[in-house]
Amino acid sequence: MNIQLKEVTKENWTQCIKLKVAKEQEEFVASNSYSLLQAFYEDGLYPLAIYDNDTMVGFVMYEIDDEDDDMGMCRLMIDKKYQKKGYGREAILKLLDFIKDKYGSVPFYTSFEPENVVADKLYESIGFEKTGEILYGELVAKIDL
Repeated sequence: MNIQLKEVTKENWTQCIKLKVAKEQEEFVASNSYSLLQAFYEDGLYPLAIYDNDTMVGFVMYEIDDEDDDMGMCRLMIDKKYQKKGYGREAILKLLDFIKDKYGSVPFYTSFEPENVVADKLYESIGFEKTGEILYGELVAKIDL
């Protein structure tokens, strides 16, 4: 596995929007097309394609809040063909390294639906801790980089 995070560009955006999660996960994550539109029209959102060598396997987006400079991962999806192979975990670790290299030691957040036990276990195994805060109906978790 050789995970790389690459900018979503005019050359790869159509491939990105074709990626889909499993049917039972659709309620937990916005579509990539919605996320790309949101990043185009809203400031502080940074979409990245997840590649294993030359194969796009997923999508991640991080954000920087204008008001308080908080940073966090607001989207993560692995295409249904590539799930349960460790790509999500490796993509998060790659993103955390990228954030630390680019922005230094910062608190970094994510959130997830309370019913999404897979995300809960994944984030906890990486070192995210629940803050006790609920934002837009999602549990907030934080890791200090």
